[in-house]
Amino acid sequence: MEETEKISKRLPNQELDYFKIAKILISRWYWIVASISVCMLVAYAYLWYTPKNYATSATMKFEEKKSEISDLVSVINADKGPSRVQSETYVIQSRSLILDAIKDLDYRISFYVGGRIRTSDLYPEKPLNIQLLKFDSTNYFHDLISFQPVNNNSFRLSYKEAGKTVKKVLNYNTPVSVGPTAFSIKKPAYILNKVVYLFKFNTPEDYMSRVKGGLRTSEVSKNSNIISLQQTDYNPQFAADVLNAIMMEYLNYDRNQKTLSATQMIHFIQNQLDTLSAEVRGSAIKIKENKENSKVIDVTTSTQSALNGAKDLETQISLLKIQEIAIDQLKKQITSEADNININFKMEGVIDPLLGALIETLDGLLLKKSDMLKQFNANSQPVQDVNQQILQLKNAALNNINESRIRIEKSISYLNDKLNQVNQQIALLPEAEREMVSLKRDFEVNDKVYAFLSEKKLEAQISRSAILPGATIIEQAQPNYSPVSPNESGIHRTAIILGILLGLGLIILIRVLNPYIYDKETIESLTTIPILGIIRKFPDDMDSDNKQILAISKPKSVFAESVRSVRTNLSFLASEKTSKVICVTSEVAGEGKSFVAINLSSTLSLIDKKVILIAADLRRSKIHKTFDVPNDKGLSNYLANQCTIDEVILHSKQENLDFMVSGSVPPNPSELLHSPRMAALIAELKTRYDIIMIDTAPIGLVSDAIPLIRASDVNAFVIRSGKSKYYAATIPQRIAHEYHLENTVIILNAFAEDLLHSRYYTTKFTGENYGSRYYYYSDYLGYESSGYYVDSDKAKWWDIRRWFKKQ
Repeated sequence: MEETEKISKRLPNQELDYFKIAKILISRWYWIVASISVCMLVAYAYLWYTPKNYATSATMKFEEKKSEISDLVSVINADKGPSRVQSETYVIQSRSLILDAIKDLDYRISFYVGGRIRTSDLYPEKPLNIQLLKFDSTNYFHDLISFQPVNNNSFRLSYKEAGKTVKKVLNYNTPVSVGPTAFSIKKPAYILNKVVYLFKFNTPEDYMSRVKGGLRTSEVSKNSNIISLQQTDYNPQFAADVLNAIMMEYLNYDRNQKTLSATQMIHFIQNQLDTLSAEVRGSAIKIKENKENSKVIDVTTSTQSALNGAKDLETQISLLKIQEIAIDQLKKQITSEADNININFKMEGVIDPLLGALIETLDGLLLKKSDMLKQFNANSQPVQDVNQQILQLKNAALNNINESRIRIEKSISYLNDKLNQVNQQIALLPEAEREMVSLKRDFEVNDKVYAFLSEKKLEAQISRSAILPGATIIEQAQPNYSPVSPNESGIHRTAIILGILLGLGLIILIRVLNPYIYDKETIESLTTIPILGIIRKFPDDMDSDNKQILAISKPKSVFAESVRSVRTNLSFLASEKTSKVICVTSEVAGEGKSFVAINLSSTLSLIDKKVILIAADLRRSKIHKTFDVPNDKGLSNYLANQCTIDEVILHSKQENLDFMVSGSVPPNPSELLHSPRMAALIAELKTRYDIIMIDTAPIGLVSDAIPLIRASDVNAFVIRSGKSKYYAATIPQRIAHEYHLENTVIILNAFAEDLLHSRYYTTKFTGENYGSRYYYYSDYLGYESSGYYVDSDKAKWWDIRRWFKKQ
């Protein structure tokens, strides 16, 4: 554990390189472009297949009413009940009003034009003249019917009935029966044979969800009596027409409600007049009879004074009782759970203006409740909330009514007291005169009340004939042919952002899932074993046996220069040795250890070093194939004492380079490599050669290489870019620590710059890091496009990395 901590402390510092991060993300810019292109194609397909919605708006102004808001606040909390604008909104959005508005349109038959992707609504166009012969709104054919002309006299109808497609060829101007519906189609003036029209029959209820779903209302500003209405629909002309129809129906509704209120008031007054009329006629007859019987022609001045006083008091009492009747009738309406409340009688000083505002608001809530019950259960929370508001408004209205009734009762009681005093004065009069006074008093009181009510009736009739709606259309709806949804610019913007995110996400995902080592920075982050050098990827295709001496075949290539750089760094290792034993191994097969051994041997022989390459992988060596020689006699045969050393040493075509093939595959390769004869062979070769290059078996698979590694002066562990996994970088350090080896180095083989998998950290060596040996090596990245090397490996036109190679 302590050793692990010691090793980890010696790892070089690595700092986040933001420029590298940018290069990594940009390295696969064509992935990002591709993902953006795919997202844009999906966006265009979505926009193509999705019907466009259009919105039109209009503005209405409600007449201002005194005490509408301010008086309401004094009775109930403003948050508990809606304002007048809100209550009128409930009316505008009510089912009955919308149905009436739909009936104002030409709704009976809808026409569409058929397309491959979707059908288009042709409203308000009527391409066919269809006459309904039999149509029952409760039982009619609901589905689409396809119409296609056949010739000048006939047409083809196609529709589905009972799950089957029915096709008929019919003549113009003849009755057609489709299900329970019958109609005829008039011959059109112009016949387009290729056009396919679709049509269907409707009732106002068929449009209900379409209209109500697209209708929106809002106040222009807070506490404003101006309301903005918006209608959204896939047909801009229909949206404008239905919104204008809704506003006109609201004006008619408001006018009718006011007319109804005035009519109810007239009826109430008429009922009172009918009662008083009989009483007036009866009083007149009694006066006449009394005059004839008692011979009293007239009363005295004092009696007349008492009569006038009693008459005035009784007139006031009669009027107050009429007001009391009106109050009681209104109270009965409120408590009877009526769908709407209308104040049926207005008289100055009797019906409080606040009560009128309360009743109007209550009407709006009752309408709202009626609409909600079509969607929600009576026990649902939204309905319960409206019920609570209705209850509060009813309580406020009933409290106002009770206060008005108490006020009237007090007034009647006060007038009765004064009337009693007058009656006492009349009681002192002679009997005949007293009787005449009583009769005249009844007659004049009834006559005066009758005149008063007649005047009020006339006023109500005049008022009813001049009733105007309580709102004004400020701005009518006009068709708007600019779609509001889908939002094309927003969808395109989202597609671009999503494409960028998908492209970047793909880059990040591939990096996260990548288990392989690609660059030296990754190795430096995993181990403290120094990197001797980087061998670039060979620029051309190689045969499977590596028969060409690769570093020599292209001496001016970047690959050859990278091998020479490794050769130079090798000279610094075990420099005190006159003859070096270099062991080349790797974790698993296929990482290029034989390839590296061959190329290092060939380059070392070029600098007048006598080099021998030993194929010490006795299980599956390929060096004999590279030099194109048989593998029947080699190292295994020598170690098995089957031949002499001179018999297994072969000479290559290159000066100063000899080699020894592996020989026949033995049953015990590990024991042979551990034998004293192997140590004797190395000792003998040291006297003959400057460099003994040993290509061993992969150390991660078998233990054959262990004795050779322990006997070597330099141990080179090959890691192949893009093939060796992260674990491979930890093996050299573990072996060096376990066997106390010195001069263990790593060679990064087959390196080809790939920004996608490059590490986004930059190694920063400090003083403590230089305790281990680090070597100078070059990636030759900046020189590839300079023209100096024959395999300049020019970047493709789409490869943005070429822009960074000059950095």
